[in-house]
Amino acid sequence: MQEQIYNGSIIDLRPKRFTDAANDYQWRADEELATLDATVPIRIGFQEYLSNYQEEIQYRTPWSRRFAIDTKDNMHIGNCMYYDINYSFGKTELGILIGDRDYWNSGYGTDAVNTLLKHIFNDTPLDLVYLHTLTWNYRAQISFQKSGFAPTKQVRRSGLDFIYMEINREQWSDSNEFR
Repeated sequence: MQEQIYNGSIIDLRPKRFTDAANDYQWRADEELATLDATVPIRIGFQEYLSNYQEEIQYRTPWSRRFAIDTKDNMHIGNCMYYDINYSFGKTELGILIGDRDYWNSGYGTDAVNTLLKHIFNDTPLDLVYLHTLTWNYRAQISFQKSGFAPTKQVRRSGLDFIYMEINREQWSDSNEFR
């Protein structure tokens, strides 16, 4: 079965593969990346991680879609996903991580979010995409605003302060009418 690839301007989104495990482990164990993701670095060994990873790849859930972010020359530089998919309310949460620092501040994250939004709004019945970003993570907020997300409120979760941002199908469609 051929995997679906979603093409952006400078990135491609593809389903996660077992071969992504080494990068993903390295990124999830990284202190700075964990802080940006409002989590703690993983502390399990790679073999245990691989066992869990294999299950995650093999048994995908209906409430989450995970993608690798590849450059046009097939370099795996990060991941993005939409999760907590709620078809009854037509909404989902978006998450993204550019793990390879060589690709920070160069438009790769924005292109990945734009590409994922295009997939969500063109290929699913979901009408609202939202996210949470830490209040001090201005770089992420600026990137999300470039993709059409608007901040709507501040939220406190697990002792941390987040900006809740969202975009709906109509807003996305209006901002992309000439694309």
